[in-house]
Amino acid sequence: MRGCLRDGAAPATASFWLVGHAARGTRRVEVFRKPRPPDVCEKERDEAQAEARQCQEDKARLLAERGEPGGLMGAVWLEGAGVVSSDNILLKVRKQPANALGLDEAWSYSYTPTGETHPASVAVRLSLTNPGAEPWTLAGAALVDSAGEQVELARWPLAPIPANGAGAVVVGIKGERAQLGCPCTLKLWEAQGPRTFTLENVIFPERKAKGP
Repeated sequence: MRGCLRDGAAPATASFWLVGHAARGTRRVEVFRKPRPPDVCEKERDEAQAEARQCQEDKARLLAERGEPGGLMGAVWLEGAGVVSSDNILLKVRKQPANALGLDEAWSYSYTPTGETHPASVAVRLSLTNPGAEPWTLAGAALVDSAGEQVELARWPLAPIPANGAGAVVVGIKGERAQLGCPCTLKLWEAQGPRTFTLENVIFPERKAKGP
């Protein structure tokens, strides 16, 4: 349903759905609205359009990822299209004394497509312990390279690490932004809290993939 508003304030029209209820019928429907300045309406419109574009981009990315196998089959698939390298970096990284989490294992990974000289994606897998009295939930991750450039990382899983318990996280990035100048600093932070985790001297294995 589309109606015209008579008070002259923006917006001049409004579109909405009327859904009937089998047990609550009425012959008259009154619609009230609180006038808002035009700039507020324009800001909300721009934000809604930006959110819609982001949803479309996420949808396209997810559909593209569905075209490739996951899990062990995905790793085997990547091996056929390039080189997957891994490195145990537990003894190479530097932990900060203020870290909220303990570190049991640390592995870095890179994937280099056939014929390329630089990785197309990199990732880090960490086995962590939470000595605190509250669960720790990963809310964000970033890498800072040797030049000081910071890039946000995708992260998995989103499940919290229980209090006085252990868990693992995987963070990574692909595309041109995966070609970082190492050594890097890895930063992890929690949701709605001050507890952070930082590792310095993070490096990724580089191996040139052979041509076909």
